[in-house]
Amino acid sequence: MPKQTFLNLPEEKRRNIASAAIEEFAEFGFEASSINRIVANSGISKGSFYQYFEDKMDVFKYLMDVIAKEKTEYYKGKHPPSANLGTFEYFHWLIKTGMEFNSSYPRLVQAISRVLLAEGLYYGKDLAEYHKMSTDGITMMIKQAMENGELDPSVDVELAVIIMETWTNAISTYILNEGMKQKDVMKWLRSAKTREKIDKMLYVMEYGLRKTESQFVAGI
Repeated sequence: MPKQTFLNLPEEKRRNIASAAIEEFAEFGFEASSINRIVANSGISKGSFYQYFEDKMDVFKYLMDVIAKEKTEYYKGKHPPSANLGTFEYFHWLIKTGMEFNSSYPRLVQAISRVLLAEGLYYGKDLAEYHKMSTDGITMMIKQAMENGELDPSVDVELAVIIMETWTNAISTYILNEGMKQKDVMKWLRSAKTREKIDKMLYVMEYGLRKTESQFVAGI
């Protein structure tokens, strides 16, 4: 995490350093990123960098905390359309509201997603605490779905978490890969076509690929 010397800096200087790091990770990912470019683009010396952070992983974890705080504040002003939403309906709402958040912070989200998903650091030991927070949330959601009678109680919770997490990451990866091709990421994220695509991906996650018994009987 950042050292106290970084936290003592004026807000504008902290913001400049964070912006330089965001651009670096968004453009190059983690492995190919360079501390030299971060310091050059933020207008600080390399010696100052090490007074503020241990290494570039320390910088990335700082950005993880930044996006977590921003997202928490963002969701405070958002409310589900109904207090009686089912678990999967609530999950759909979370995904779509998350897309709206992403459209407000496209470069930060791109930097985080590229490192976590495209490079796979999400599953590494350095970011294990963040991974655990995510899986804990999904576990609670799945257990709630079982209590609500929305899921077969015989389903293995641990496997269900893996599947739901993988599907969530698949959606995020799709948004990242397609978004990087767009001239206007925010416009693309907010388009009806993109939202329809996400709806279809969520539908497959919830209902699967196999025909139901009633569909077989009906010859669909």
